[in-house]
Order: sequence, then structure tokens, then C-alpha cells
Amino acid sequence: MKKTVLIVAFVLLASANSFAAKSRYEKLELFNKVLYLIESQYYRKVDTGKLIQGAIKGMMNTLDPHSAFLNKEVFAKMQEDTSGEFGGLGLEVTQKDGVIIVITPIEDTPAYEAGLKPGDKIVEIDHESTVGISLEEAVEKMRGKPKSKVSIGIVREGVDGVKQMVVRRKIIQIQSVKSNLIDGNYVFIRLTQFQKNAAKNISTHIRKMKKKIKKSDNMKGIILDLRSNPGGLLEEAVDVSSIFLKDGIVVSTEGRDPKNKEIRYVKKTGHKELEAPLVVLINGASASASEIVAGALQDTGRAIILGSQSFGKGSVQTVAKIDDEKGVKLTIAQYMTPTGRKIQAIGIKPDVLVAEFEEKWVDSHNKTSYFVRERDLRNHLNATIETKEEKAARLIEEKEERQLRKKRLKALKQAHKNKNDKAKNVIKTYQPAQDYLVLQAVNYLKSYRIFKKLQ
Repeated sequence: MKKTVLIVAFVLLASANSFAAKSRYEKLELFNKVLYLIESQYYRKVDTGKLIQGAIKGMMNTLDPHSAFLNKEVFAKMQEDTSGEFGGLGLEVTQKDGVIIVITPIEDTPAYEAGLKPGDKIVEIDHESTVGISLEEAVEKMRGKPKSKVSIGIVREGVDGVKQMVVRRKIIQIQSVKSNLIDGNYVFIRLTQFQKNAAKNISTHIRKMKKKIKKSDNMKGIILDLRSNPGGLLEEAVDVSSIFLKDGIVVSTEGRDPKNKEIRYVKKTGHKELEAPLVVLINGASASASEIVAGALQDTGRAIILGSQSFGKGSVQTVAKIDDEKGVKLTIAQYMTPTGRKIQAIGIKPDVLVAEFEEKWVDSHNKTSYFVRERDLRNHLNATIETKEEKAARLIEEKEERQLRKKRLKALKQAHKNKNDKAKNVIKTYQPAQDYLVLQAVNYLKSYRIFKKLQ
């Protein structure tokens, strides 16, 4: 009986496979008929190779925006994007409903300095419409010889018509990690892209900042800024997360078969920062590897995620080689956070939603108040009779407060100078100590220390 059932099952399976194969051949026959009609009856002679490549591109366009056919030129340059040095403008772009949209201009690149912004729609490249071209073709058009110029026509929300921006291409060498000290003992780390050695560079910068902190004090917290970070290498996302996590899952991938999962775990070796309070800043242009790190640190309760909801690029692509000159970029899986949350088209929602403000708005609404207090009065009465040690500590505190006031006044003067420089088309240096979201992050880190004492 069992043998009979197995034979019947085999016959049914073979019939199903035969039907599927026949159905596919029938559809391919339709393609062949259309191709034959074009070749034989179109009023001009056609290039069959171009027709077939066009058909393949159309087939890929029915999938998601990240799957694409890679022609000879695009395929040859696929390896440049995460090397840290490549020619072009420094733009991370995507395509939605046939429109090329800026995810983010990478910091310190021609696109960033020209003033391109996340959300800008690129409708023209060198005065030619981008309607109907693929994402890879648009990227290829924006690349070119170093020092050559390209005109980018954009449509921006709140701006009438097409705005033309002339950008000079250059070989882009990205300094992916920058650091500063905020309020003396809060370490600010900005990561602009997950390129090779990103985690190693973050560790180096943290050590460097720690050395700058006074010996009498400790590092009170870390701010990891992933705003407008378009992502990059998955391995670096795992390594960056591993700096702040002891063990556990960083990210997993779910493919066509949900049972087949690839899991990436925290690396237990290397530089660790497990005790310092941590705030991670994200925004709508934080994508891919940025979302993996933010999701891992959020799920494990290791960090407060502050800012606005991230981009939502949680799919995994692979490049399959067709021959020596062509390939296909294909989406094969999607990322999930340690607790199984999916990132794709959802993004990471911050623990604390804080909107980003235009700098000119913050400057115009900024109010710095200094109050004369009781202890500033001459011959003021102390609550208790001070010991020598208490008096010495008070004098140090008052000195530090005076220095902080001077620093804030200097920062305000610099802000006004930067505003004037901007009017003269001078690129101003980013000052994290004047960044609204960074200051909010510092406030949360201070609050964390207070609540920890109350526990």
C-alpha cells in the first residue's frame, strides 16, 4: 500500500513539474513571437542584443527597486561603492515609481557641499530627463572624470520648478568617523558610512576622546550619530554593534524559506564599551547597516534610540555573475533585529521621537540667559561654614562654570560668524555642540545617570 502511495505521489509531482515547465516554455514562446515580429516587421533594422537586454531590464523592474540587471559598465564598477574611495558626487539614491530620489548626500562630498538634501527628486542629469532610466543608469550618468562638472536638476518640496545644481565630480575619500567631546566628558561619535574598518576607527576615536577627558572625571556617556548614514558593509554593522554588546544576536536574515535563517552574532573579542550609557541618533535617511545597529542596540536595551523613524531598507542583495561582463543584482532575503522585527519598509522607530530643526530656526529662537545668583553677591552668606576642602572644591566649580560660560559665548559668536560665512558661500564646519539633537542626547544621558542613582 505504501509503495503504491509513493508511486502515485511521484507521478503527481512529475506531472506538476512537467506542467510548470510547459507553462514556462509557453510564456517564453510568447517572448520569441514578439521578438520575431519586431525583427521581421519593424520599419528599421533592430539590434537584437539591445532588445533582449531591454526585456531583461523590464523583467527586473517588476521586482523591487534594489534588484537590477547590470550591464558591462555598471557591473565593472559594482565593487567601488564600499571601498572608501570612488569617483562621483557622493550621493546615496533610490528609485520610487520611476523617480530617482536622494536618500542622503554623504558628508564632505561634492553633493553635500553643493546643498543636495534627502528627499530631493533628481529629474534631470545634464539637462536630460531621468524618466524611464534605471537607478543604475542614473548612477552611471552622475559618475565621470574627476574635476568634470555635471548639472543635476532637482525637484524639492516647497521650491517651485526644477532647481539646477552644478556639481564638480571628484575622487571621494570618505573620512567615515569623526569625534568630539561635548560638555567635557560626553563622547560624540559620528559615522557617515559603514565602509571597511569603520568599527576599528570608532574604537580608535573613543580611546582618543577618553584620553582628552580630565583624569579627575570619567566618560559619562557616548552619542553614536548614524543620521543620514546610508549603510554599507554588513560585517562592519556587526563589528560596530559588537563594541557595545557583550553577546547575543546582532541580526538575522530570512530568505525565501523562513526555516533557513542566517544569524550573525556579537563578536566577543575586540574593544568593548559595555558600561557607558549610550544614545544612538537616527533619522529618515539612516538606512540598511545603520538600521541593523540601531535595531540591535534597541532590542537589547543597550541604547536609547533618539531622532526620527529610519529609512526602512532592510533587504539583502547579492550580485550574481552571468558572464565576465554582465551580472544581476537580486534581492534574496530581508534583515531582522534580534527579537525578530523586520526592518524592510518599516524602519526603526526611535524610543524618543525628536524632530530635526533647521539651523536658522534654532538660531533665531535660541535664548541664552545668565542669572545673578545669591552666591554671586559680595560677602554672601554660605549655608554652612566651609572647610578648606569644601572651599577649594567650590572655587574649582565656580572656575569651571565661568569657563563654560566663556565657551558658550564663544560658540554663539562662532555661530553668528558661520551664518555670515554661509552667506558668503563658505562651507561651514559642523559643530556637534550646537546641534539640537546632540544636546537632547546629552540631556538624556544626564537623566540616565540620575535615574541610575535612584535605583
